[in-house]
Amino acid sequence: MGYLRIRSRHQPYEIAVLAAAPLCGILLMTLDVRPTSVQTSMPAPIQLAWELGLIAVGVGGLLGILWPGRLSTGLGLELASVLVLGTITGMYAVALLVMSGRNSIAATSFVMAVTVGSFWRAAQIAIDLHRLARACGIVPADQLRAGVT
Repeated sequence: MGYLRIRSRHQPYEIAVLAAAPLCGILLMTLDVRPTSVQTSMPAPIQLAWELGLIAVGVGGLLGILWPGRLSTGLGLELASVLVLGTITGMYAVALLVMSGRNSIAATSFVMAVTVGSFWRAAQIAIDLHRLARACGIVPADQLRAGVT
């Protein structure tokens, strides 16, 4: 039998983005400011969901990375967070591109990099969860509880 390899849950770029997301969401809400592209292209309830999503993604993702319990639970929290992060950054990139066109190439490129990176990390986590589930099926449960593999 081979070995179980779980990709590191401590990736600096991911942690930096997840730490910045709630800060951004909180500042947008408390200062009551929004990018023009968001104000113009998204209805008010979607803007609020976008801001709350930034907060939830950051908190949930960091909680998943630092989860002290079962590895699968931490990976599941992280997976949900990076999927939502990829979705909301994709929404912002589309709004930015539609409203500002070619003038937003640089900003859109960086935001899309976060989107692509989020979905890439989600794929890695999904593979890791699949490997973990397969490994748990091979090793008897009593050995897992005892920590012997």
